[in-house]
Amino acid sequence: MTIKNNIETLRSVLSGKKCELIAVSKTQPNDKIMEAYQAGQRLFGENKVKEMENKWQALPKDIQWHMIGHLQTNKVKYLAPFVSLIHSVDSQKLIEEINKQGNKNNRVIACLLQVHIAKEESKFGLDEQELKSLLEKINDYPFVKVRGLMGMATLTDDKELIKKEFSYLKQLFDDLKEKKFSKNIEMKELSMGMTSDYPIALECGSTMVRVGTAIFGERN
Repeated sequence: MTIKNNIETLRSVLSGKKCELIAVSKTQPNDKIMEAYQAGQRLFGENKVKEMENKWQALPKDIQWHMIGHLQTNKVKYLAPFVSLIHSVDSQKLIEEINKQGNKNNRVIACLLQVHIAKEESKFGLDEQELKSLLEKINDYPFVKVRGLMGMATLTDDKELIKKEFSYLKQLFDDLKEKKFSKNIEMKELSMGMTSDYPIALECGSTMVRVGTAIFGERN
């Protein structure tokens, strides 16, 4: 199967679901990304800032780059000029830095707040209390636009557990959509699901799936 075939297959699964495909291009060479680009793909996800910056410089400028990995505050300045969406915002300290760099670059930076839904301690994210407390403060950061939530399920074969975690996040997302927040919060996107579990995420109402292996094949 070619990258083009893989993208077309995924698109047919996603069509009618109001769900966008983020092609996870981390560690992939530029020629493979260009194959996906030529198949019409424009949204790409990276988890290393330096790698993403290099690709942004080298590849077509209409690509929308999504930061999907854990982001350290000292790296924000490198992606602030061009990043389309940061999926992995998990602290007030990070929001403060994104706001500062947004101000320097005179652009509002779109973000998703990452919620810890997995049973694994190694996963990053806010708990429900931290999330709500952070949302109350977003008004203080005019160069940040919160567009929704992101979550990563436990890496397991237990489909019921994955479904439970995604359903919990969807319920939280729906509850927050009903609330009145400041104008720089717009609960529109729910980023959940990767190659291993995106069918369950779709079933649970994901609006963005982050898929790498099912497009590019196993990473080296």
